Amino acid sequence: MHAQRRIALTTSHAPGTPRPSVAASLFLALRPAQWTKNLIVFAALIFGQRLLDVDSVVRAAVAFLAFCALSGVVYILNDVVDREADRQHPLKRFRPIAAGHLSVTLALTTAGVLLTGALLASLWLGPAFLVHAAAYVLLQVAYSLGLKRQVILDVLSIALGFVIRASAGGAAIHVPVSQWLLVCTILLALFLALAKRRHEITLLGEDAARHRAILGEYTPYLVDQMISVVTASTLMGYAFYTVSSDTTERFGTKWLGLTLPFPLYGIFRYLYLVHRRSQGGSPTELLLADRPLLLCVALWGATTIALIYHPWTLAR
Repeated sequence: MHAQRRIALTTSHAPGTPRPSVAASLFLALRPAQWTKNLIVFAALIFGQRLLDVDSVVRAAVAFLAFCALSGVVYILNDVVDREADRQHPLKRFRPIAAGHLSVTLALTTAGVLLTGALLASLWLGPAFLVHAAAYVLLQVAYSLGLKRQVILDVLSIALGFVIRASAGGAAIHVPVSQWLLVCTILLALFLALAKRRHEITLLGEDAARHRAILGEYTPYLVDQMISVVTASTLMGYAFYTVSSDTTERFGTKWLGLTLPFPLYGIFRYLYLVHRRSQGGSPTELLLADRPLLLCVALWGATTIALIYHPWTLAR
């Protein structure tokens, strides 16, 4: 009940509360809490050592807003397509479209306006970014229309969406994105996607396949096996990245490996919340709600930036 009430407050409204306005419902349909996923766009800005360049910061900010608009379009389209199934889900039935608080016509019109704005911003950022934006939209449409019903491909598609965002961040500021960054991104995103699948299976129990057909192809044991492989790969990939000669030469410091305890704690904390607290249905909400996890991410970011942008590094 607690989880249901919390999700209801972030997706539509809790039972017994006044019906939200159309404007509020429209805003909630864009799932603003999910926009934190688009922060991966700034990875190239930080690791490309452009954080102190005003023009690059502006371009990265525009790229972030463009992906927020694109993701809003995708969420609306997905909710329109899945509105009947969502009405049978204990949590998703509170989403504005499924709950009947937002008409399909208005939702699709808003999606069209957002898509137009995002494409105009993409044109301003350049052809390379436009290609990334188009690829992201096509991937999400393919996911909604079929990939989400294909076992394993469903979670891989979600992870690939994060890779496109990370690569788009580099395209926006004309900085090549490290292959290490892309590897770590897809592994971490895959970890989060699998954790979400596990949460759905345990939450819905025997009714899981009825609410989402693809869940019938997974079992908690199978997902746990996949999570174990991805967890080890993520941590090893990040460790190799921080101590590699290319990284040391690029940033002028051999101490980036000191940040390894943060992803170690963060991933283990996340697994604890998934297994012991039955959380993980929404990675973004979990990150914002769990203070130790949020503090871990903040300290990792601060430490990484301090090491990369320390005066001895910038003086090289």
